[in-house]
Amino acid sequence: MTTTTSPRGRRRAPTRIERAAGRAAALQRPRVILALLLLLALTCVMLLDGYLRAEVGGDERVRTGAASDQVPDSVLNGGPILTFQGGTATTVSVPDKTIALTFDDGPDPTWTPQVLKILKEYDVPATFFLVGSMVSRHPDIVRTMVRQGNEVGVHTFTHVDLSYQSESRVRREMEQTQLALAGAAGITTTLFRAPYSSETDAIDDYSWPVYQKLGKEGYTSVFVDTDSDDWKRPGVSKIVQWATPKGTKGASVLFHDAGGERSQTIAALPQYIKKMRAEGYTFTTVSGVLAQQNTQNTQNTQNTQNTQNDRTATAPGGPGAHTATGLQAAHHKATGATLYEGKALIAAVAVAEWTVPALSVSLVIVGVAVMGRFGMMLILARRHHRQRNRRRFSWGAPVTRPVSVIVPAYNEKECIASTLRSLAASTHPIEIIVVDDGSTDGTAEIAESLGLPDVRVLRQRNAGKPAALNNGVRNARHAIVVMMDGDTVFEPDTVRQLVQPFADPRVGAVAGNAKVGNRNTLIGAWQHIEYVMGFNLDRRMYDLLGCMPTIPGAIGAFRRDAVLQAGGMSEDTLAEDTDITIALHRAGWRVVYQEHARAWTEAPGSLGQLWSQRYRWSYGTMQALWKHRKSLTDRGPSGRFGRIGMPLVVLFQVVTPVFAPLIDVFTLYSMVFVDFRAALLAWLAVLGIQLVCAAYAFRLDREKYRYLLMMPLQQLAYRQMMYLVLIHSCVTALTGGRLRWQKLKRTGEVGTPAGVS
Repeated sequence: MTTTTSPRGRRRAPTRIERAAGRAAALQRPRVILALLLLLALTCVMLLDGYLRAEVGGDERVRTGAASDQVPDSVLNGGPILTFQGGTATTVSVPDKTIALTFDDGPDPTWTPQVLKILKEYDVPATFFLVGSMVSRHPDIVRTMVRQGNEVGVHTFTHVDLSYQSESRVRREMEQTQLALAGAAGITTTLFRAPYSSETDAIDDYSWPVYQKLGKEGYTSVFVDTDSDDWKRPGVSKIVQWATPKGTKGASVLFHDAGGERSQTIAALPQYIKKMRAEGYTFTTVSGVLAQQNTQNTQNTQNTQNTQNDRTATAPGGPGAHTATGLQAAHHKATGATLYEGKALIAAVAVAEWTVPALSVSLVIVGVAVMGRFGMMLILARRHHRQRNRRRFSWGAPVTRPVSVIVPAYNEKECIASTLRSLAASTHPIEIIVVDDGSTDGTAEIAESLGLPDVRVLRQRNAGKPAALNNGVRNARHAIVVMMDGDTVFEPDTVRQLVQPFADPRVGAVAGNAKVGNRNTLIGAWQHIEYVMGFNLDRRMYDLLGCMPTIPGAIGAFRRDAVLQAGGMSEDTLAEDTDITIALHRAGWRVVYQEHARAWTEAPGSLGQLWSQRYRWSYGTMQALWKHRKSLTDRGPSGRFGRIGMPLVVLFQVVTPVFAPLIDVFTLYSMVFVDFRAALLAWLAVLGIQLVCAAYAFRLDREKYRYLLMMPLQQLAYRQMMYLVLIHSCVTALTGGRLRWQKLKRTGEVGTPAGVS
């Protein structure tokens, strides 16, 4: 054994990458928090959208057949307008030959504008009882409605039967609708109509306390005494007939401008207006009715003539013939916190209205991409396995010449002995170069003390893994160099298998089959599934497509000249293995996968170490893709990788994983708020497809199937962590952060494989 030692001196100054890493270190925790906040924000947007659509917190119960013993007879037999002025329940009837035209359940983007157009054409005012969630989704319609002179009232926020709800839910339904009105039109209202209400004689002992409470808060509850039943879609003539009061009686008439298909309502409305005007009826709002009642009371007590303003408030015609005070007296200008909270609600809903559909479309695309990827992997992996395992398959004349194995090591005292002993048992002639990157735990001394043949130890100041690999490449004596990690163990036949593809002069690099050695823990088993299914199936696919993106750091072989011509292992990125692989593609070299060259590596043993490793991998891959972005427009081999390999890597390793957590969030959301059974079946179907892919990958690698029992739990826990790591990496990339190569804590539990002495 020979030893080469780099000069030692005083404490060296930090490298450029270390200085950048020091500045970035302080930003890592905020980036993790930001990544979590992004996912939380999207979840909140989904919950808001679900609440608006009554998927979250929806309650479709409708009470029927309850007693009304506690409801005063004067209310049950009174008019359709219920007030509590002075604390006493009082009902008001619509005067003869007067129609208080009302519409429920809007605004609807399809039908409400058509209703408003008809009302404007015939100069008719109406009162719209609006659902707050619909107001927040279509504020422009409400603004037009109010500006046109119509009156609005509260119809709750989510269209629930308030008799079933708690006091807090009732208060929330009212306040949220008022906020929506404030944000949409800058007003609040004192009018209220309960969902599923009809005439006053339908008030029961459960709903009466609700009306009493709201009355004390200043609300006027509005009922109907003539119902068009247009929601039944009985035909235009029936709608007109059923909406017509008996004799000359006035009426609070109910139509619907939302809640279903309303083409018959749209067709019936002009006919109805013309018919009622022909019979001498006038149209007004609920406030118009109350203004007439006040006028009548004044006449009875003072026996005086109506004022000119009151005459205009009851004159024939629509909004143009009335003062805003008479027809919209229930409206109050929103100010202060109510106004600004309302605007914030409208803005939040606008974000949700845009985001959720966009996400839905994106997730469909991602879902198709994921399924397509599974299909591609299965088909191409099978083809790859059959092609490479044919009896007559050969890369060419057997490669028997010696190769150099480079082992970069930084504080690997737990693992270095097992690593070197496994290499010493190699069936292929090799020289072993251990590059000690400034270890402080005696790694170099352990390597020297083993007394193994053909082992050289190179010492250098701590400069990072790329520098250590470059040092080894420069000192290598052979044309082919094998690179591995200091915690990795080779089988006796690994090197021989790994270098055989170099019989093809077009091959510049070979990826080996990395295996998780410490798979007996839960985290290790999860990574084992990932290595076999994700990494190795991917490499088979990329091999046949000619765009292998990464030679794993645990096991890879290169032509020494190709590495040197590419500039060596670059320090520009944290994923030097991805960087050099792409560089070789762009230089015209072929990169292949050798499934029979197996290496056993020690995977991270804790969640913290796993996060650090995958964060570096993920961020480094993004750096490498960005560094080689010009390949998208290059010609020749570089352009081929840029236009085939680059999009596949971006789609399958960045875009799809970034959106993948949203699939889980949508699934969970659907299970809780929409259809548990359908969502669960969909999730199980996807899991089944993944199990099929994983089982096939295990079959190709001759692995034991028992580890697949942990796959459902992996999908629920481990995969979510990987998503957060990727999002964290994206945030770091977008904010321009830099990281240094990180050393994981090793245990040395991956020993020499069976068959190695």
